[in-house]
Amino acid sequence: MLRNKPKSLSELIRASDSPLGGLAEEARRRSDLGDYLRNGLPPDVAVGLVHCNFQPDNTLILLVRSPEWAARLRFEGERIRELCRKNGTPVDHIKVRVAAE
Repeated sequence: MLRNKPKSLSELIRASDSPLGGLAEEARRRSDLGDYLRNGLPPDVAVGLVHCNFQPDNTLILLVRSPEWAARLRFEGERIRELCRKNGTPVDHIKVRVAAE
């Protein structure tokens, strides 16, 4: 008879000391930041933002749909920094990358 019953995936994700839980929390944080930025940017610019990533050195990576969107989002750099400050996410640098299709 097994002493330790296998855990479900949801139990592993919810466990505070679980590496899988930490990964899920980081994915949620990135998704929330992307949604927050899309809501704070003008709608005609926000549609170009695919995803964002935050690196430990306070660099925000914006993943965008095309080179044209990259140029448009670079012009919004100060607004993005201000949105991040309001959200409690300090940003020292912003890098814009085009998503591979």
